[in-house]
Amino acid sequence: MKNKSRIIKRGVGILILICILNPEISTAQKSAVKPNVIIIYTDDQGTIDANCYGAKDLYTPNIDRLADSGVRFTQFYAAAAICSPSRAALLTGKTPFKAGLPGNAPAIRGEAGLPTEQITIAETLKKNGYKTGHIGKWHLGYSDETMPLAQGFDYSFGHMSGCIDNYSHYFYWEGANRHDLWENGKEVWMEGEYFQDIMASKAEKFITENKDESFFLYYALNLPHYPLQASKKWREYYKNLESPRDKYAACISTLDERIGLLLDKLDELNIRENTIIIFQSDHGHSMEQRTFSGGGNSGIYRGAKFSFFEGGIRVPAIISWPSKITKNEVIDEMAVNVDWFPSILDLCKIGYDKDDFEGKSLVDVIYKKKKSPHEVFWWYDNANRWAVRKGDWKLLKNPIDPSQKPPIETTNSFYLVNIKDNPKESENVAAKYPEKVEELINAFNSWNKSVKK
Repeated sequence: MKNKSRIIKRGVGILILICILNPEISTAQKSAVKPNVIIIYTDDQGTIDANCYGAKDLYTPNIDRLADSGVRFTQFYAAAAICSPSRAALLTGKTPFKAGLPGNAPAIRGEAGLPTEQITIAETLKKNGYKTGHIGKWHLGYSDETMPLAQGFDYSFGHMSGCIDNYSHYFYWEGANRHDLWENGKEVWMEGEYFQDIMASKAEKFITENKDESFFLYYALNLPHYPLQASKKWREYYKNLESPRDKYAACISTLDERIGLLLDKLDELNIRENTIIIFQSDHGHSMEQRTFSGGGNSGIYRGAKFSFFEGGIRVPAIISWPSKITKNEVIDEMAVNVDWFPSILDLCKIGYDKDDFEGKSLVDVIYKKKKSPHEVFWWYDNANRWAVRKGDWKLLKNPIDPSQKPPIETTNSFYLVNIKDNPKESENVAAKYPEKVEELINAFNSWNKSVKK
């Protein structure tokens, strides 16, 4: 027994010595308790605009690198077709209407956005020991109480309005020109420095400083949203593409390259294996005049930003956690960005009340290959424009389609499709299936009534 005790003590001593001499091992053991979480949220990226989603004219090795190391969804939706509501849904796990931000937040200093009573992912993870950081676009409120530091983030760097010039950091698109660059609630001036490079540097610094404890980073890249200011390297690379695809494509590869820098830093710090990375676009590509009326690609799907047709809300989405999630897998079950919040809590083994969310955990979909947790889901712009999907059926009220493919012909303001049979949403079958129209109207009205209580 004495010899056995002596052997055990010697083994423990050797283990302690190894950890002291090899801090990377000690860090890995410590981080194994709680995984790090990074959400990479791109801005106005089209449904198929990555190689792993079918784009043939783009170069996206790092988005593909994420897909190769995790799960890629092919029926993933944003809960809104515009910026602020999509972000509100992501951070609260609720549809934008229930989250209190169904429209875009104001771009004016002092104006509020996401209601303060809403609980964000950052607030919940912070309470559970995480260091929390926001880098990039915010667009969820420009008042002190609705800017990132008041919404659960320990650190924040970026712009508060919907977009900025990447070199002057000014907002030019509404009213007088306004400088919009902030770090930890204070305005900072970095004229001439390329915002994409600053974000990448700040992200690497945040990760490095917090590598020895669990962290959450909301990395909200502001491309390919206008202005389409890609780096010179990628403008040259795509110089032979037609306009506006050339400008848009250069922005996609610019953001992809910054994602690569992030992944390289995680590898360098030996924490990639225990870091959950979620990648998603906030909604479909823009066809606004400021993007030269296009550039993005929704593939077979009709619609774009602002539209509840598939091209406006079906988005690229990937989750990667090398030590826990199967690599290079494709899931064709319906999921929505409101699902990330409860999914993260489940993956991090943090308890929660399911009634706090409209989102549903995707853990069983990812691990057990179960069906979508959503029997029905709703999109809402206003009382006269909404959509509901139940199973494979989808009903749109007063739909719009910036892509204009093909012209819209509604029946009493309704447009009914079966997504499985007609993913292109090219034919309205509302007149053929009036009972299905009524069923989906009732489903929407039931939800609408419940969220207005």
